[in-house]
Amino acid sequence: MSATFDLNERPDYDEVLQKIADYVLDFNVGGSENDDTHEALDTARNCLIDTLGCGLLALRFPDCTKHLGPIVEGTTVPHGARVPGTSFRLDPVKAAWDIGCIVRWLDYNDTWLAAEWGHPSDNLGGILAVADHLSQKRVAQGNAPLTMRDVLESMIMAHEIQGVLALENSFNRVGLDHVVLVKVASTAVSAKLMGASREQLLSALSHAWADGQSLRTYRHAPNAGSRKSWAAGDATSRAVRLADIAMRGEMGVPGVLTAPQWGFYDVLFSKTNKDQALKPEDKRQFSLPQGFGTYVMENVLFKISFPAEFHAQTAAEAAVTLHPEVKDRLDQIDRIVITTHESAIRIISKVGTLANAADRDHCLQYMTAVPLIFGNLVAEHYEDNFHAANPIIDEIREKMEVVEDERYTREYLEQGKRSIANAIQVFFKDGTHTESVAVEYPIGHRRRREDGIPLLEDKFRNNLSTRFPAQRCDQIFMLCKDQKALEATPVHEFVAMFVI
Repeated sequence: MSATFDLNERPDYDEVLQKIADYVLDFNVGGSENDDTHEALDTARNCLIDTLGCGLLALRFPDCTKHLGPIVEGTTVPHGARVPGTSFRLDPVKAAWDIGCIVRWLDYNDTWLAAEWGHPSDNLGGILAVADHLSQKRVAQGNAPLTMRDVLESMIMAHEIQGVLALENSFNRVGLDHVVLVKVASTAVSAKLMGASREQLLSALSHAWADGQSLRTYRHAPNAGSRKSWAAGDATSRAVRLADIAMRGEMGVPGVLTAPQWGFYDVLFSKTNKDQALKPEDKRQFSLPQGFGTYVMENVLFKISFPAEFHAQTAAEAAVTLHPEVKDRLDQIDRIVITTHESAIRIISKVGTLANAADRDHCLQYMTAVPLIFGNLVAEHYEDNFHAANPIIDEIREKMEVVEDERYTREYLEQGKRSIANAIQVFFKDGTHTESVAVEYPIGHRRRREDGIPLLEDKFRNNLSTRFPAQRCDQIFMLCKDQKALEATPVHEFVAMFVI
């Protein structure tokens, strides 16, 4: 009988991990006056205010706030990280969870769409919690604090890691949730903020991939639910914990991606057959079509007009346009045709009963019906009481047909376009119909920045006013409008402005 054994030669760290680590450690975005980097820093500033504003707005919803605060009531944390809009002072791991939770709760922060999709500003949970804690600690020890420039640069890096990994690697097609990329990106930048060496950063990254990853079950019918609203907070919190573990000297898992049979690629990313070994043609590995820089932050998509899953943003905009023409003829509608792209059909097109708010804000038909009927779409429109009081919504949903336009699908993935197109046409029982209203680029797209940023600032002002008195709102807004002043502000002083 021949002996079998594993060759116990410890490998070098996987190439993908090394590329991420070297990008983070060598990152230098230059001065904010530099034309080559100004756009990334400016967009990061706008991303910061939008993300914080989304978190403040979420604090109006008890289903969100029930998750917040210390695990053990009354816990005192020296130099604890603050949760904006609250009085909580928590350890950085729980603070990251809470910040990530409020940021994502209403599905209103930024979006990145490619082979995989997600919300890169979810990483702010870990970034802000770690930076606030470390900044306070440094000052207490007589050292210089971290500044908001450090936060903005960390956001750019986290956006880039998550976004570039998403360009050609579809985690959803193997059943995994995109928050794995939040965990990886947050782990990298949290470790960098903590002062990690290359070995410590690689160790932290390897453990992020070694974790069992979240399933997408909670995002799809018939199991869609509110876990999708705190999943990113959970991921960015886990990232802070893993970075801390690595900083304590924990060894890494160098072949975590490529190890035959036991690595991420074979276990979770390839076509599997439990009864047979993987065939070469079934194996998948990550594709990195471009290097890491500032591309993702510069091209990120803002949700400006509607708290809606991004594939439906242009559908909601088209529905608002059609509202005046159809609002008095709702009982005369025969059918409604929504022309869209493949990703929207796969992710958010659903019929039948919608069980909860999380189900509704991921339903293309619901997010089209509401603005078609009422002329707007706001977070409260997803709540049970609003849905129950307006049976007309489901009546309109039942008359909808969803079809794919192959051009929309193709241009959704084209690097120079990355459109998120939808078109709506309403047909009436008397044989008349509206024009087909098409919107190919939402107001939050890079192509519409000139129109979008003033509206984004208005959104931030409105969100601030839900939590703070007018004088505080003005103080925060004026600082956030001034790029240089914001970058120079110590992190702990900035966060203190958001404490209740």
